[in-house]
Amino acid sequence: MFPNLKVLILAAGPTEERQTAASLLRPLGEARVIDHVLALARAFVPDERIYVVVGRETAAMRAHLGETVTYVEQSEQRGTGHAVLRAREVIEDADPLLILYGDTPLLRVASIRGLLNRHRLKQAALTLLTAVLPEPGTGYGRVVRDGQGRIVDVFDPVQGQHVTHDVQEINVGAYAAQPAPLLRALEDLETQRHPYLLLTDAIHLLVRSGERVEGYRILDPEEVVGINTEADAERALFILQKRLLRPRRVEEEGIIRFGTGGWRAIIGEGFTLHNVRRLCQAIANHVVRSNMEERGVLIGFDRRFLSDRAAQAAAEVFAGNNVRAILLPEDAPTPLITYAAHMEQVAYGLAFTASHNPPEYNGLKVFHSDGALLLDEESRALEEEANRLGSHEVVKVDLDLARRAGVVDVRDYTNAYVDAIERQVDMRAIRDAALRVIVDPMYGTGHLTLGILLTEARCRLTLINERRDPLFGGRSPVPNPEALRFLSTYIQQGTYDLGLATDGDADRIAILDENGRYIHINDVLLLLYAYLHDYRGERGAVVRNVATTHLLDRLAHHYGEEVYEVPVGFKHIAAAMKAHNALLGGESSGGLTIRGHILGKDGILAAMLLVEMRARTGKRLSELLEQIYDITGRLVFREDNLPMTPELKVLLPQRVRQRDIRAIGPYPVRHISYMDGVKFYLDGDNWLLLRFSGTEPVLRIFAEADDEEKAQALMAWAYALVEESAR
Repeated sequence: MFPNLKVLILAAGPTEERQTAASLLRPLGEARVIDHVLALARAFVPDERIYVVVGRETAAMRAHLGETVTYVEQSEQRGTGHAVLRAREVIEDADPLLILYGDTPLLRVASIRGLLNRHRLKQAALTLLTAVLPEPGTGYGRVVRDGQGRIVDVFDPVQGQHVTHDVQEINVGAYAAQPAPLLRALEDLETQRHPYLLLTDAIHLLVRSGERVEGYRILDPEEVVGINTEADAERALFILQKRLLRPRRVEEEGIIRFGTGGWRAIIGEGFTLHNVRRLCQAIANHVVRSNMEERGVLIGFDRRFLSDRAAQAAAEVFAGNNVRAILLPEDAPTPLITYAAHMEQVAYGLAFTASHNPPEYNGLKVFHSDGALLLDEESRALEEEANRLGSHEVVKVDLDLARRAGVVDVRDYTNAYVDAIERQVDMRAIRDAALRVIVDPMYGTGHLTLGILLTEARCRLTLINERRDPLFGGRSPVPNPEALRFLSTYIQQGTYDLGLATDGDADRIAILDENGRYIHINDVLLLLYAYLHDYRGERGAVVRNVATTHLLDRLAHHYGEEVYEVPVGFKHIAAAMKAHNALLGGESSGGLTIRGHILGKDGILAAMLLVEMRARTGKRLSELLEQIYDITGRLVFREDNLPMTPELKVLLPQRVRQRDIRAIGPYPVRHISYMDGVKFYLDGDNWLLLRFSGTEPVLRIFAEADDEEKAQALMAWAYALVEESAR
């Protein structure tokens, strides 16, 4: 939009209204104050069109910023207008010139884009960024408008002018300008021997000479915060943290962000084919740099809206980069895609899915050939590279051409995956039991493979909700008790040995017993771990995340096995299973896998293991659970979700650390972990966890206690803590 745009950053140091250059190097999060302003400039122009005005502390600023930008020295700090005049030679051909202050790091890209766009549309000589604040304070100039609403002047407090209290519109300190009229006005003022020359001094002169001065008003007062004191820096950091945590921020700016289960975003906002191509280009770049082009990638997709199109777009990008790609021909469960990637030993497997998220979401899971999702540092590297890429940097070829050239191959792995599951399961025992099983794939991808397996196992199979529906029946495809009431009713009205359900991409499992009663995944993990030890004779540790029952610990210790606790995110479970050769890894949200299979969640395998368990033991699920409780005792598990705000995500951990909590009511706190959220460990395997979801804008609260009364007390205490932190 602005091919001749240049950016001038005023960072010269002490004036009457600005702090020293050293204050611009004050830490603000993982960067410095000036770095945030520089990042804002880089959103519009490359480094060679950025000019930084520096003063007496030139050496410190140069040492920090390096030589990628051009410096303009202002040895005498005679104001912002004087600083612009010092840069006359390098800015006079700009069209337009964007002027930013080095101590105002919280301006949004969208605000500057609005400023530049309004400047262009109004064909103004100067356009300033303004804001209306309820309490403007004394540090900002006031915008003066005439009866028609036109800007005629800015009263700056450093000039000592009287300002009435009802003037609320302030000058923020960012400008779009045509250099010629601005420089003329500043030069005229300089000839009048003004000892101290402000940019705002030129506004009245521009208006008097017939030039147009416009304003673009920002709506978020938090953008106005300047960094002049340590308190300012603390407030600014809090604001930056809120922005990073605000779910829709990354959507609006087209930013790709990975969570605990890959990249997920709202379709049409963050999840666009443009972003799919950018992310795949970043992955392709890594493959090429690592000389893994011949290993290539394997691409699959689920039944969500745009998943198939996204998979095709991905294949085109990899083909354009001479990276071999295998594309699945139809929607498939994520564990099938993971298995196929392992089978082919590709560099990466890609599954276009948003798993259990609501229907308006889609996303991408990226995993290694062993099935393990990318670790945090790997996903951060990919997202950073993808977010730097423009559409002109994406290399792609048409899918038809890529297929004819043999760079993209379309293959089906359904039979291979089914065979792999059958090797893990005692199919003969299931056949002999002649079980009646009902399955609800929740309109997702689990219907075909699970249907084949159960049919080959001679089960009397009933499938419900097996057709494709990208809206998932109007709800999230999460196999929880509320969503499975229809399945429960079927079981109660019929004669079934058990009911099974999988989530949208079939990597999570749910089970209902012969009475239609929902069995919590914590109990499913207990059942399978005990079954693997007692009936299969297998040994090994168990890996669970911080939000999963500690009854697993008791059961493992009964068998003389170790337990490893990890953060939420199956990638952490996979890494720990690999490191410790663990037998079972699982999480209370429904994902699990066993040793000898892929290092990713597999709802299909979990379902078949449960069917095998029911067949080999000949016992009802309720009977098997009672046997386990005789070993472990019982604990009451409770969980709830609360709406998350960015403020709360920042304040809650701070509040816990500040309070030095040593007891929750009458219950002593043995220790507190911040590994993932805030977890309080109490006596007797009791605990309380507050953690923010990595895939949805919610705060999750979990408690496990000896009885219902204590569990409710822990939850009530957590609610009170959240309410206190939110004030």
